[in-house]
Amino acid sequence: MSAAAEFNACAALVERGDPDRFAATMASPLPAREVLFPLYAFNVEVSRAPWVTQEPIIAEMRLQWWRDALAEIAGGEPVRAHEVVTPLSRALTAPQAQALDPLIEARRWDIGSEAFEDEAALWRYLDATTGTLLWIAALALGSSFDHEAAFRRTARAVAFANWLLALPELEARGKRPMHDGRPETLARLAKEALGGLSAQRHLDAPARLVLLSGWRARGILRRAGRTPALVARGALAEPPVLRSLTLIGARLLRRI
Repeated sequence: MSAAAEFNACAALVERGDPDRFAATMASPLPAREVLFPLYAFNVEVSRAPWVTQEPIIAEMRLQWWRDALAEIAGGEPVRAHEVVTPLSRALTAPQAQALDPLIEARRWDIGSEAFEDEAALWRYLDATTGTLLWIAALALGSSFDHEAAFRRTARAVAFANWLLALPELEARGKRPMHDGRPETLARLAKEALGGLSAQRHLDAPARLVLLSGWRARGILRRAGRTPALVARGALAEPPVLRSLTLIGARLLRRI
């Protein structure tokens, strides 16, 4: 498969499996897309691995396959021929590939049905999944390690906004995504996460570009903080026209 075909395959995976990140990436310069699409396609594949089978052992094997692929990239070995792994090996350095391993490990929670034991466990999961994905994307685009703390505070807000959107479907699939799903708890956590968006003012251009994928977070968190009953009803999303306008605004203002 040619490099162009691999790029197109990654973009198509993201378009189907992660439309928000697809839209944000399409609003980014082409050199950034060549990094972001393979990385986000990797995330789509890993995130859906626990859901495509009802057999826990098969889900574990699927996740291990991706851990092995990352190990090949991190170890400088010839990588397996795959429409995502091959371009991912060109997009990441060895340390960046190695740093993605906690993301896969955290996804093991998706295989079972147990609840998070407390708020700290939920935040660890979100930091290890969305937080790690976005931070490695920022590094791959040239962001400075000096910005990691501020970046992760902002990424945590994005992660929790996405989590709130996903709660109804997770519960429908038999998951227990919140240790405490009372409306007052959801409102409090949404407000706490919203405060993390202020950290983005300390970030450099590559980090801001990556965080464009979380352009909906501010509105989602505000609505959940004001009216947490919207979460259970699956009614947090804004109208499609407003979604497009907020993406344009975030791109122009370079903040979410």
